[in-house]
Amino acid sequence: MLRRFGQGLGRLGGLLLDQLYPPTCIACSAPLVADNALCPTCFAGLRPISAPMCPVLGLPFESDPGPDALSAEALADPPPFGRARAALAYGEVAGTLVSRFKYGDRVELARFCARLMAAAGQDFWADRPLLVPVPLHGSRLRFRRYNQSVLLARELAQLTGLPLDAGLVRRDRKTRQQVGLSGESRLRNVQGAFSLHPRALERLQGRPVVLIDDVYTTGATVKAVTRALKRGGVERVDVLTFARVVIDGELPI
Repeated sequence: MLRRFGQGLGRLGGLLLDQLYPPTCIACSAPLVADNALCPTCFAGLRPISAPMCPVLGLPFESDPGPDALSAEALADPPPFGRARAALAYGEVAGTLVSRFKYGDRVELARFCARLMAAAGQDFWADRPLLVPVPLHGSRLRFRRYNQSVLLARELAQLTGLPLDAGLVRRDRKTRQQVGLSGESRLRNVQGAFSLHPRALERLQGRPVVLIDDVYTTGATVKAVTRALKRGGVERVDVLTFARVVIDGELPI
């Protein structure tokens, strides 16, 4: 009886909260009937990345060039990692979600983003990799209070049952924020900024690594982390992000 009474109080509390704080779209704040969801307009504005795509960089192709065809970007500048995948092409809705999650203290969005990422990274999961979030420097972590990549990796670990190691890679040098920098400046900015835990290989136990981050813009950060992992003896590294930039020209983030 006490359990049923407690459950009834819980449901009543939920109803009262819905009246005081009705659910809204996580992107545009339009009224909704469910929490942690998108309104129809914002949902239609998502740009999921699916096949055909470059098997290395995960860039979508307009038409299918065949299973082994690489994008011009992958041919011109082969990345140090094996494969990169992203749930969405970076656009207005994805950008709003990233901004609210990363800078607006909307940490509850990690679950929504991770669900899309889990589907985008399904080619990785059969190898039972170790999930490794891209680290923040200590000073930036103290200012922001959380690392969005760690939150995404935690949600992915729960969704996939995969192990997570948020301490495998360290950010030793404080770098400028990448937003607004050119592609070449981004590479210089993060060069040599990362190192591995002294017992990294022991912690890995032979598993491949999947790096987790929120957005892939030029790839400068994940390439720098991958090189640090490779220098430490890690053989296989893949990359999974919530969104990625797929347009040429001026970088939107």
